[in-house]
Amino acid sequence: MANVSVAAEWQLLYDRYYRKPEIYQMKWKHVDLSRNKVACASFGGPIAVIRDDSKIVQLYAESALRKLRIFNSAGILLSETVWKHPGGRLIGMSWSDDQTLICIVQDGTIYRYNIHAELIEPNMSMGKECFEQNVVECVFWGNGVVCLTEGGQLICIFDFKTMKPSKLPDVPGLAEDDLLQPICLTVREPKYTMSGIAEVLVAVGDDIFVVEEDSVQTIRFDEPSIEDSEMQNDDSGNLIGVVQKMIVSPNGKFLTLFTHDGRIVVVDMETKQIAIDYCCESALPPQQMAWCGMDSVLLYWDEDLMMVGPVGDPVHYFYDEPVILIPECDGVRILSNTSLEFLQRVPDSTESIFKIGSTSPAALLYDALDHFDRRSAKADENLRLIRSSLSEAVESCIDAAGHEFDVTRQRALLRAASYGQAFCSNFQRERVQETCRTLRVLNAVRDPAIGIPLSIQQYKLLTPVVLISRLINAHCHLLALRISEYLDMNKEVVIMHWACAKITASPSTPDSHLLEILLDKLQLCKGISYAAVATHADNCGRRKLAAMLVEHEPRSTKQVPLLLSIGEEDTALVKATESGDTDLVYLVIFHIWQKRPPLEFFAMIQGRVLARDLFVAYARCHKHEFLKDFFLSTGQIHEVAFLLWKESWDMGKNPMASKGSPLHGPRIKLIEKARNLFSQTKEHTFESKAAEEHAKLLKIQHELEASTKQAIFVDSSINDTIRTCIVLGNNRAAMKVKTEFKVSDKRWYWLKAFALATIKDWAALEKFSKEKRPPMGFRPFVEACIDADEKAEALKYIPKLSDLVERGEAYARIGMAKEAADAAAQANDGGELLERFRKTFVQNAIFDTLKMPFQGAS
Repeated sequence: MANVSVAAEWQLLYDRYYRKPEIYQMKWKHVDLSRNKVACASFGGPIAVIRDDSKIVQLYAESALRKLRIFNSAGILLSETVWKHPGGRLIGMSWSDDQTLICIVQDGTIYRYNIHAELIEPNMSMGKECFEQNVVECVFWGNGVVCLTEGGQLICIFDFKTMKPSKLPDVPGLAEDDLLQPICLTVREPKYTMSGIAEVLVAVGDDIFVVEEDSVQTIRFDEPSIEDSEMQNDDSGNLIGVVQKMIVSPNGKFLTLFTHDGRIVVVDMETKQIAIDYCCESALPPQQMAWCGMDSVLLYWDEDLMMVGPVGDPVHYFYDEPVILIPECDGVRILSNTSLEFLQRVPDSTESIFKIGSTSPAALLYDALDHFDRRSAKADENLRLIRSSLSEAVESCIDAAGHEFDVTRQRALLRAASYGQAFCSNFQRERVQETCRTLRVLNAVRDPAIGIPLSIQQYKLLTPVVLISRLINAHCHLLALRISEYLDMNKEVVIMHWACAKITASPSTPDSHLLEILLDKLQLCKGISYAAVATHADNCGRRKLAAMLVEHEPRSTKQVPLLLSIGEEDTALVKATESGDTDLVYLVIFHIWQKRPPLEFFAMIQGRVLARDLFVAYARCHKHEFLKDFFLSTGQIHEVAFLLWKESWDMGKNPMASKGSPLHGPRIKLIEKARNLFSQTKEHTFESKAAEEHAKLLKIQHELEASTKQAIFVDSSINDTIRTCIVLGNNRAAMKVKTEFKVSDKRWYWLKAFALATIKDWAALEKFSKEKRPPMGFRPFVEACIDADEKAEALKYIPKLSDLVERGEAYARIGMAKEAADAAAQANDGGELLERFRKTFVQNAIFDTLKMPFQGAS
């Protein structure tokens, strides 16, 4: 009998059953759908209602002000606001995929609202064409809209996230003079097109055009493919005729057309074959058309809702009140003034159980449970009949339970599945548990107070993550939290959204008390971002609360930037230095640098070693002047001096600092300033003297370059300066440098000897050697000659070397083995030099010449 009562509610369309259970009795009062514009979101979403200003309606006990009201699917008011927007009549409104209400008025202005009827700024526009020509029709899809203007222009927004209007190509027949002929629009969503961009289908008279972003194409259809003669059209001419209304199927593969002669035609978009051609009783275009899943099409006229399938007679449903059709992926929700129903094809599993006279294994299992409850032996008989297909019967009961909205029937079907599972050892027992979890979630959100009547197929397509997101946006935080815990999902998103909403809704609650409330919940989730909640508090003007919240943020990378944004620079610097993250420290330093006066900035970083060292390292490379101010403010005069000295060297790298350039003057002044600063500290006497001599040397070198007109002196050493002067023959200048810098005679002899050898002035070198007894002997002369590879000149001075070891080594270097051996034999070094020469000359094949002297020496 139970099966009969369930199946009695079904309607047969050819060989397929459809059912239309009532989901809710609407809770609203005094809402007449015929007097209002209505926008219903998919997946059991909210319903937006506003009085239709294109109709003359009688006002009852209500204000003349138009109100935008938002209800849940059970008719419970969620929010409302007064509509005061300019721009002309409201042409169309619809919910986007993220449940933002999009409202388009006559001049193309777009107003956006969230589920709480709060206006989302800024308002957008469909563009100049819509403003000048006015919008006459809007067609929405999931995340976009196309508008038709009075001038026949098509303006499209392909994505509400970017809100960028695009003008589509002109369509033949949409010119201003041709608008008297029937025109209708529909859209094929981007996910079903080859290009990935929405296609706008425009019917103008007998023609149907596909309009893409940069092209317009005409669609032509072939002969009907069905065999039923009643479905054939005898007219061998135009098979379609003038189209008055059209829609695209949920999967984008079929196009449904209603023609001027009352025919409903369904066409395959890929093959262009006509799949359905049915002649309706009325030639008046239906007020609404919608697909019911993928199996049938619904057409609604006043009081008559007709469902047409591929073959067979249609099914009629009659209403004495206006209805709104809300397409879903697996059926259609039917909204009326008093109720919300869900029309869907009966699932195969449900049909196999409850169909009148069904003897399927699932029906016998369901019946066996009934007998078991009545303690009838027939229960065992039914189980024996289906033992071979018991797992199939259990699966059908589980699947049927998932598709039910009635909780009592869900429980009965799940009990039947559990009963059969007890006798089925190879069935996956997690399947029942999984379905129970899903149904508990669905039953919770289907409650009228929540009002989200999802079917199990819609739930799987929507996903639990999106469902939880919609719950928290509707401020159903407790239910969202319980579902997250029940499904082992991340609770952080729910708790954070609740915390932000709590801050927004508690403007008069003291910060300390509100902090306790927030921490009590935030601590439920480890690793939650306190910084994100603190940011929201700061945006709400609760800066003190934000500072208190951010103290609990364990991650410095999130804590420090927020502290800076709320003006807590001192705390931010402390946290950054404690973290040891140099990037964070630099972030704080640069922020404070821009915000605070220099002296205040210097005082902040002086006591923090890491911050100070990082600032100094950066400023040395990029901000010398600012670094000087820092060192002066902290009493580090010597550091300023080093900076000045470095600047003088950097100035010398300038290509202009040559050939007597005036840049030498500033360089010398910088060095003299550095010397003065060094002289003020007892610890830097050496640096002071070095700077003084550096300045003196630069002056002399600058004078030399000016006199010789050769840029070869500046920034060379004292030795190089003397050597260069001698090479150039300017002995007077060389002596001046020697005297100014107190160059010792020993160094002088070395420098002059090598300089004269460089220019191969051997006569001058010999004369120089005879001026007086050289302080280091004649070794500089020997070395200079050998270095110049002049053996003959070297022989003039080698015999004058008093040190026999030096003399022997000199002979050896110019290849005079015998003389080297004689000198080594006379040297009183224990034969060490002689032995070294033996090894050296053996390698050079000169051992024979050294043999006798070596033997004599031994």
